[in-house]
Amino acid sequence: MLFRNKSTLGIFLLFSLLLGDSSIRVFNRSTGTEAEIRTVSKSKDVMVSAKELAHALTLKVYENTDRGKIVIYIAGRRVKLSRGSSFVLVDEQIFQMPSYAQYWEKDLYIPIEPFINIMRSTALPGISYDARRGILDVDVVGYNITGMTIEEKSNGTILRIKTRKAFDERSISSFENKNGWYYLTVSGGFIDTLNISTTPTRGVVRQIEADQLGQSAQVAFKLGSKIISHEFYQSRDPDEIVVTLRTPLGKSSARIESVKKRWRLDTIVLDAGHGGKDGGTTGRKGTKEKDITLDIVKRLGRQIEKNLRTRVVYTREEDVFIPLRKRTQIANEANGKLFVSIHANANPNRKVQGFETYLLRPGKNKDAIEVASRENAAIKLEEINGKYEELTGEALIMATMAQSMFSKESEDLAAIIQMELDKKLSTPNRGVKQAGFYVLIGASMPNVLVEVGFISNTQEEANLKKPSYRQQIAESIYKGIKHFKESRERLLAEE
Repeated sequence: MLFRNKSTLGIFLLFSLLLGDSSIRVFNRSTGTEAEIRTVSKSKDVMVSAKELAHALTLKVYENTDRGKIVIYIAGRRVKLSRGSSFVLVDEQIFQMPSYAQYWEKDLYIPIEPFINIMRSTALPGISYDARRGILDVDVVGYNITGMTIEEKSNGTILRIKTRKAFDERSISSFENKNGWYYLTVSGGFIDTLNISTTPTRGVVRQIEADQLGQSAQVAFKLGSKIISHEFYQSRDPDEIVVTLRTPLGKSSARIESVKKRWRLDTIVLDAGHGGKDGGTTGRKGTKEKDITLDIVKRLGRQIEKNLRTRVVYTREEDVFIPLRKRTQIANEANGKLFVSIHANANPNRKVQGFETYLLRPGKNKDAIEVASRENAAIKLEEINGKYEELTGEALIMATMAQSMFSKESEDLAAIIQMELDKKLSTPNRGVKQAGFYVLIGASMPNVLVEVGFISNTQEEANLKKPSYRQQIAESIYKGIKHFKESRERLLAEE
């Protein structure tokens, strides 16, 4: 047996098929070795030494020469072969080859093509055999779809498919056919078919079939009853594809659903900062914050109404002055489930630029306090400002206590919006910050204030004057809201 080092990845088995006996050159690129193993051409079958194949692939082998049995250990699986038998036992699952394993010179020879087909569907995803060209390619890939659990809920069944990576949701597709099967396909997925197929069934799932289809993995679920909808998403931490199969609700479940419905994000309140006699900040070229924020809010609202089919409530839809406390009053009276206030920033240092999102909390740094002070200055324009106390100490604690139950959700929303803005905008991402904004006080729902850019910066003012740039901002905030809405409603569905 001849070995020499190789440095590339993967394993390629190049067959030189000749009449009669020949050999296979084995390139094990994962270990950097090369070998030759014997083959025998018998009838239409090309037979290969199971022992030599295993050794060439650096696989552990257990051999019982008296009984003519060999066990090959592949990726944690036990693959058992026996002389005079066409059956292959992978762990506890039985597969059959069209011809049987033959014993020569105290060695077991197996038909290469059917054996490779079994290995591809069980222990070695990524392996393929071209019989016409006589080439066996093995790209040693670990499974990235490894297992599954099934949970039965009052309004359906949740499938949690364990993955070793986070798949892009665009590479995942699913459908239900008229015969009562639900199919989930993952492009780029390499699936542990045996482990998935033997998952205990429950809920609406009666049978599971998993298959490796080239570079895609597919799982088919036989449904035992009607489902009214299905949806999936790729979860992170842990990495898993979560599938929800919804079933019709019973009377008790309907009561639970009615409670959940009150928490669903069916109304989103959009607040365009400033307006009317309160122009907000003004750029060197005369750009007014109140005009920028109103335009972005209207663009954002159209995106939400069109794509999410969610009710949008505006604190203002034209150039009018709305007192700060009135804005959250509008949100609460509309039974809003989300409050997003849009503003543009300013700084004495005209070089400062970028976007940031704020939460209602005491300012943690000088910049945050200055931003809050500027935005809160609108109070001076209100006819009655006695209602406002200084936003520090005990007054702030009392003002924010009612909102504490939404603080985590507000943080999540702010982080998601920042992430989406960062994907589109080339200006600096200044992160999520905390400061005291009167406009957010009293909003009994998750709420954030987005500063989309610095009008005081010449380049950002020029950008904000462009309709295309404002559209980019609106679309990014929309995607953040969409992401947040979907993640929150999924949690409700799984309770």
